[in-house]
Amino acid sequence: MSNKMEVLARNMRLTDNTREYVEKKAAKLDRYLQEIDEVRVELSHVKTARNATDRQVAQITVRGKGFILRTEERSDDVHSAFDTALDKMQRQIERYKGKHYRGRGDGRSAAEVAEEEWPVDETGELLPLIARRKKFELVPMTEDEAVEQMKLLGHDNFFVFFNAEQNSIQVLYKRRNGTYGLIEPVVG
Repeated sequence: MSNKMEVLARNMRLTDNTREYVEKKAAKLDRYLQEIDEVRVELSHVKTARNATDRQVAQITVRGKGFILRTEERSDDVHSAFDTALDKMQRQIERYKGKHYRGRGDGRSAAEVAEEEWPVDETGELLPLIARRKKFELVPMTEDEAVEQMKLLGHDNFFVFFNAEQNSIQVLYKRRNGTYGLIEPVVG
């Protein structure tokens, strides 16, 4: 794989054996989609998981021209979490190719936004209002492409994107009846 590959570990030590295992398996993703520019694998150990079998987390993010795909899986073993996430990524790539890949080179990449609840410490007091800041790249796309990216990324609530047709940042959200709504900010 001549693409950029990044393997990161959080709250755990990344052994050479695990790094080689991840790099060898993730390198095979370009067999499914040739236009992959970057693969990022993040392995982490979450001590505060509700279930002990969900403490090892594997996230895989694949970027290319016009797309971004992401999976996350949890398990009691980092290798099994990664394998499950990789299988899920392969299915997402096949789904993406079926919907977007054929004859289209003008698609744009999307970005992800995570919404978190207000955290409370052990004493029951609220922690700072803004507990996390997240930056992400906005790439211009149409409303239809934003809906498809929202589905591909598995975002159930909302999706922030740059609307290329209206030259503005907008928020796409899913309504209770299954339709989509669009928030178009206007500076007042």
